[in-house]
Amino acid sequence: SGNVKAVNDVSFNIRKGSIVGLVGESGSGKTTLGRCILRLIEPSSGNIHIEGANLLNFNNSKLRAMRKRIQIIFQDPFSSLNPRMRIEDIIAEGIKVHDKLISKNERLTRVAELMEEVGLQAEQMSRYPHEFSGGQRQRVGIARALAVNPEFIVADESVSALDVSVQAQILNLMLTLRDKHNLTILFIAHDLSVVEYLCDDLVVLYLGKIVESGTAKEVYSNPQHPYTRALLSAVPIPDPRANIDREILKGDIPSPLSPPPGCVFQTRCKFADAKCLEATPPTVNINKGHSAACLKLGELK
Repeated sequence: SGNVKAVNDVSFNIRKGSIVGLVGESGSGKTTLGRCILRLIEPSSGNIHIEGANLLNFNNSKLRAMRKRIQIIFQDPFSSLNPRMRIEDIIAEGIKVHDKLISKNERLTRVAELMEEVGLQAEQMSRYPHEFSGGQRQRVGIARALAVNPEFIVADESVSALDVSVQAQILNLMLTLRDKHNLTILFIAHDLSVVEYLCDDLVVLYLGKIVESGTAKEVYSNPQHPYTRALLSAVPIPDPRANIDREILKGDIPSPLSPPPGCVFQTRCKFADAKCLEATPPTVNINKGHSAACLKLGELK
């Protein structure tokens, strides 16, 4: 067995108050990257800067204080809630940890406000998770993240386990909460139609490397990397008569245990040649804020 680089040489900025979409297939390193940013996984090297302070230099007490400002909404609304805890205790757990001076009555009032804010009824706070639907449980997860008034939230595929109609409700809720609380959100997803609706900026990850990034509008209207184009062509179009020339990717994402030489995408790229098998493509700025890492930039049709 060798060393696995689940995320390798990744660098990007998140503007305050923006929603950044982090997209890629399963196994591309999205969740690992999101958890590294929150130091739920300790990165082996690099820096994580939040308003100028490097999170990796924080000791346990400083990191504990920072936890109030950075939160996560987990992917699975079923396994991320303790089935033996009432909803009021699940949402209030962060408040108990970070606001020890608050009274029980104040805490319950805060829980009731949070439940109303995310579209649940305060009377439901004494129930257990199994009494809620998937969409309602995800709302509980959002309320739990908001309980400590964070500034930055990592939403880890927080709608992928939900029905499409419920997805739309949760996405609209996240937009409302972002505007109301001036939140900054890293939204991890593999569904690009969801990301287009929600996000200001977009980062495309493949096998632990960023292959394209830019404003969501720019990347959607002018995708440069073959992988981004393939992901976009997989987005369903609600017209059965539409004649779509889809770019189908061959094979599966390689194992990070033995990544391919040269360009990480060369094993699945129909444009790959001998040069792609040897050289690692540099990240090239296409225009302001839009960049991609491909040796064939400008040649692709």
